[in-house]
Amino acid sequence: MAVVKKSAGNYAFRIVAYAVCILLTFLSLFPFVIMLVNATRSSAQIQQHALSLIPGHNLKMNWSYFASQSFNPFTGFKNSIIVAVCTTLCTVYFSTMTAFAIVAYEWKLKKPFFTFIMAVLMIPAQVSSIGFYNMMYKWHWTNSLLPLILPAIAAPTVVFFMRQYMIPSLPMEILQSARIDGAGEFRIFNQIVIPMMKPAMATQAIFAFVTSWNSLFMPSILNTKTEKFTMPQMVALLNGDSYKTEYGTVYLGLLLTVVPILIAYFFLSKYIIEGVALGGVKG
Repeated sequence: MAVVKKSAGNYAFRIVAYAVCILLTFLSLFPFVIMLVNATRSSAQIQQHALSLIPGHNLKMNWSYFASQSFNPFTGFKNSIIVAVCTTLCTVYFSTMTAFAIVAYEWKLKKPFFTFIMAVLMIPAQVSSIGFYNMMYKWHWTNSLLPLILPAIAAPTVVFFMRQYMIPSLPMEILQSARIDGAGEFRIFNQIVIPMMKPAMATQAIFAFVTSWNSLFMPSILNTKTEKFTMPQMVALLNGDSYKTEYGTVYLGLLLTVVPILIAYFFLSKYIIEGVALGGVKG
């Protein structure tokens, strides 16, 4: 009887677990489905019925309206790709290098340096935006993509995450062996440390890519020329008042901004799963 009750309990638990997973999957995919469907509908159809699973026939017209604006969608897409990819590479590489310096070396100002990084982490980006804009204006770097990329070299949140991941997972014996064999510090970092940190770097790469791709505040402040606009800026310009907004075009723009994020996740998800599995084994 005990075995029968245990089997029945496990069966009921599986049913509940599968039901919850199906519900969460539906709730996660539903906004994307609505966005995809509304990108093919007209503004009048969306205003009448915002939620619909039946595609419309306005995709070509929505794209024509999007392409007829004062900006070029392909230019915005290219600018966003350049900024997001370069920002992600700078964030992940230099933050990992900083975390490596904190974990692998012993130096006098090690603890004050890490404390300073944590203090910077507490400062909202909006607080320093005015001073940052004034500096970029004096350097004649406004209407340029560089001010959107170079600050990614200093990413306190990523440094903290990489340090916490590196402390239990980076064997110092391997580093010492490499030094004995004559390897330089840059070679040790690039050929030994980075391969070990791939799961953590992939996780932070996705966060950095999404954050940079969706950024609207700083690009709107720094860039006023249409040839330097990013995709979020262009989508934001599609929002007029309630009588002029073409909602189908807005949904199409949002769809275009989501596609690169999904592609980045599909490429990096394998390393995230490896990182979760590695953490489970170590735990």
